[in-house]
Amino acid sequence: MKHRDIWAVVPIKELDGAKQRLAPLLTPQQRRALIEVMMAEVLEAVVTVPGLAGTIVVTLDPQATALAGRLGARVLTDGARDGHTGSVNAGLQLLAREGRGGMLTLPADIPAVTSQEISLVLGAHLPGRAFTISPAHDHMGSNTVICSPADAVPLRFGDNSYYPHLEAAQRAGIEPTVMHQPGIAMDIDHPADLAAFLALPSSKGTRTRALLEEMKVPGLLGRG
Repeated sequence: MKHRDIWAVVPIKELDGAKQRLAPLLTPQQRRALIEVMMAEVLEAVVTVPGLAGTIVVTLDPQATALAGRLGARVLTDGARDGHTGSVNAGLQLLAREGRGGMLTLPADIPAVTSQEISLVLGAHLPGRAFTISPAHDHMGSNTVICSPADAVPLRFGDNSYYPHLEAAQRAGIEPTVMHQPGIAMDIDHPADLAAFLALPSSKGTRTRALLEEMKVPGLLGRG
């Protein structure tokens, strides 16, 4: 059953030059291959969540656009070069204009996420005006956020957004629901995140893990 017309919004910036902070460990070609496989795993998980009404990918990247099309997602180009916050806000403004019930947003670099995890967070989302958040493993990032309606709470993403988002919800008169999920929590931004991902039980069986093992990256061998 659809969960109150909630749509997923997934921002994907242009893949060339992505993940610069992984440069100490990965070549530009390896970084490109990594983001390609990560975004595919994330989008495949999102589009198979039965409770979501649909998915919007905010991007100008040709490969991300083609992938979104194959998976039946809508593509929005507005805000795609305005950073993560700008992209999410473009998506939520579209949903608000269309009178949709709400928005779930998550990044494209959490490859251990599963449709079951997203379903659990969606299932915890309360009726009425509501805000649900599933944080990053370091309790700094906001890796999944659900807002009903889509513009219920002002959103600003970044390296330190989790506690500010809790406070923003409370200022909007909403008591936030917090749900921790290990796959959602494991975003890959820094070299240390690669080792943490490989140590995660839910990374086993992912194409991202297989790619990293195939790369034989010095310093990552023997992890997990």
